[in-house]
Amino acid sequence: MRPGDMGATWRAPGLARLALCFGGLVLSLYALHVKAARARDQDYRALCDVGTAISCSRVFSSRWGQGFGLVEHVLGRDSLFNQSNSIFGCIFYTLQLLLGCLRGRWASVLLVLSSLVSLAGSIYLAWILFFVLYDFCIVCITTYAINVGLLVLSIREVRKPQGKVKGH
Repeated sequence: MRPGDMGATWRAPGLARLALCFGGLVLSLYALHVKAARARDQDYRALCDVGTAISCSRVFSSRWGQGFGLVEHVLGRDSLFNQSNSIFGCIFYTLQLLLGCLRGRWASVLLVLSSLVSLAGSIYLAWILFFVLYDFCIVCITTYAINVGLLVLSIREVRKPQGKVKGH
């Protein structure tokens, strides 16, 4: 491969990235389940609903649980992008896992960039969680921690020296 080539080869993503992505995907799917169950039954109580101030189902069902509470106001309620935040989580963790399986500078840079976007989203949603909803969502906070972990892994990856090309 020559410098500047966009080619990449496959590799194992590493145990830490695999565990974090799997954990994030499971939590995102659980959040989808809780949101759907709560939509069917307002009295539904999820495992993560510990009390009135510790309720993930209340958070997932809030206006900020869909499109980050922003998409509806910018693109409209019927926009394709006005999805449950958990859908974005599923996409993000899948993307992180797939990019983590690619060996190439561009993949490492995309890992960092997508992790930075997820960190910005996590900070925004944490602020909403604590200062607007006055809630403590165990699932949410765990996904924020997973996002920080993926950012750390991504920064380590991008800082690794790239293999030298033979003959140069």
